[in-house]
Amino acid sequence: MPRPRWNPNVLDTNRLFYALWTTAFFLLLIWGVYAINDTYALNWRRWGNHPRDWEHWSGVFSYPFLHGDLEHLWNNTVTFFTLNGLLFYFYRSIAARTWILLYMLSGIGLWIFAKGGNHIGASGINYALAAFLFTSGVVRKSQLLLRVTLLVAFLYGGMVWWMLPIDDHISWEGHIAGAVSGVLVAVIFRKKGPLPDLQLQALSPDEQLPEWWADAHPEHPDVIRQREFETNQTTTTEEVDRRNVQFRIVRKEGFMEDAPSQKRSDSNSDK
Repeated sequence: MPRPRWNPNVLDTNRLFYALWTTAFFLLLIWGVYAINDTYALNWRRWGNHPRDWEHWSGVFSYPFLHGDLEHLWNNTVTFFTLNGLLFYFYRSIAARTWILLYMLSGIGLWIFAKGGNHIGASGINYALAAFLFTSGVVRKSQLLLRVTLLVAFLYGGMVWWMLPIDDHISWEGHIAGAVSGVLVAVIFRKKGPLPDLQLQALSPDEQLPEWWADAHPEHPDVIRQREFETNQTTTTEEVDRRNVQFRIVRKEGFMEDAPSQKRSDSNSDK
């Protein structure tokens, strides 16, 4: 029975689908809440996060689903789509646990340390996601996840300025609570989830890379070198086989017997 081959395309398709539908689910919730609240004037925004107010303790869990206006909602949507997609694509095995912890810790941290007010919006979760992706890529020994860190820094490095009290209408305390939560969760889960890069031992000159590893890393320089060597070996063997072919001249049966009679017939015709 042939050994099943690992197909990275199938895995990538599954991971992409998983990342998209989990992200879309949360976005549908926040857009649905906004549409229902504005259509029926329900004043759900009062259920935001009220720091250290026990009468509104439920705001710890409800505040990310509430937004002030369409601009506020749209800005959080675009950022969340990118960051949450990266989390569920590259950290699939721990993404759900990570998201729940980020959601809870950012809300609780805001409720404990903020000075007051009514805080709404998913920006706290966005900062938690950004901080987790950035920190996790740094503490893990993975070049792929480090590239994710650089991508987050390139796209959302400017978010750090909104962690300062430069605008009274922006919950900078929520941003700090989210960022601190992201760093903590990244440290807690530093040994879980994606594995670090494999360290291959030095091979002896006549030893080849394992076939399963070569199939999973077709673009690795050592794999390319091994494939080229195998191709050259096959070509050389075929050339040697062609050079070693021996030819023999075999007399065709009946040829010599027919030749004299044919000659005599030709002589008679000339007369």
